[in-house]
Amino acid sequence: MSAHFAARLVVSVSEADVGRRVSLRRRLPSGQYSDVVGVLESWENGVLTVRRRTGELVEVPRDVVVAGKVVPPPPPPRRR
Repeated sequence: MSAHFAARLVVSVSEADVGRRVSLRRRLPSGQYSDVVGVLESWENGVLTVRRRTGELVEVPRDVVVAGKVVPPPPPPRRR
């Protein structure tokens, strides 16, 4: 007997979410998936620009986004 399950992928991010922290799942040309988490800096001409916590800017074409949502801010750093 094999287990089978399906997940429904939803994009609930919009242009109104610029400035908020988001998580995006995108489909790569290889067919694999990759996640991008960070602040949505802009959404122009069908391209979402996300700033990761490292400061790196990642441009994601809207047509490769398969799931996305607004996420809470990261927790504060732990004290040692």
